Amino acid sequence: MQVALKIWRYDAATGQKALRDYEFDAPDEATLLDCLDIVKDRVDGSLAFRKSCRMMICGSCGMRMDGAAVLACKTRMYELAEAGHIPVISAMGNLPVVKDLVVDMEPFWAKLRAMKPWLDPGYADPGEQENIVSQEQMNTVHKESLCIQCGCCVSECNAMESSPDFMGPAALAKGMRFVGDPRDAATVERLEDYSTEHGIWECTRCYFCQERCPKGVDPRDAIAKLGAEAMRHGIDRDWGAKHAKWFVTSARTTGWLRETELVPKTQGIVTSIKQMKFAMGLAVKGKVPTPFPPHVAANQKEARALYGLVKEQGRDGAQGIVQGERALSRIEHHEGGGAAAARGPYGPGSFPKPYLPGEQATDEGVTQ
Repeated sequence: MQVALKIWRYDAATGQKALRDYEFDAPDEATLLDCLDIVKDRVDGSLAFRKSCRMMICGSCGMRMDGAAVLACKTRMYELAEAGHIPVISAMGNLPVVKDLVVDMEPFWAKLRAMKPWLDPGYADPGEQENIVSQEQMNTVHKESLCIQCGCCVSECNAMESSPDFMGPAALAKGMRFVGDPRDAATVERLEDYSTEHGIWECTRCYFCQERCPKGVDPRDAIAKLGAEAMRHGIDRDWGAKHAKWFVTSARTTGWLRETELVPKTQGIVTSIKQMKFAMGLAVKGKVPTPFPPHVAANQKEARALYGLVKEQGRDGAQGIVQGERALSRIEHHEGGGAAAARGPYGPGSFPKPYLPGEQATDEGVTQ
């Protein structure tokens, strides 16, 4: 097949950046990484990019295609080439570019190291008794354990773009890997560290990290688990935690979000008074609901009963989110169709189709 690429070339020594066009022949089954290899071997040997395993497990070949992070070894080129589309290839975002498609991963590793990514069992000598962990307990951190540290989520993180000190989705997902591990004895200490100014609650919940993760780790869900665990352990000093806490309280007591009380409950009375001018402007435009009498949703007893059941079952922390994930997974597997059908067991389109272009997959196998 005939493939065309536009690649952003960058020279760190001079600071010059240029978009170069390349056109070449490639096998029908070629991935983006295969195409970059062809460019480097046959067209321009100065092109710089990272690679290693070529099997979607090492995480080395993260880069952007048309502005969105991808693993080059996972991205098939046949359909793009057949459609005549010329993708633009560039280095990942939110990390310093060293040369062409190569970024400096040191800021990424520094934030990962800050998570203390090792088990702290709470004892010096484990003795002779084996510490067995059940599958149900490990289900809490199953997705987080799939992370290959490619940096695709970091590349697309809006919060990191506006605040580079934000810990980021990859690091926080790794943090959840140990917070959720029953063998770790430093849960509270970890949650305290992760609940600082640039931690859990600085996430903007845009879900781009989740959308671009090539392994289905779902970093935003991991951050949500950390937030739930922090509140379960009473670590709720941050405005973000107070904001989430009021959502729960408001829904439990009246069945809807009482917005007029949101700022006082989240930021305090003093801050609310300072914002009175802004609030009055909203009120004049009819943007502020009447606080009295408080509206109570129909069948509110059911919402309160659900809240009580969640507490009783101990699912008010990360377990509640895990339960939701499992429910969605069952829906996808049993009902299928729509967007669910496109999602692989380890994320959207996790594995390429097991047949080449021109072939057709059937229940009996592959036919020409």
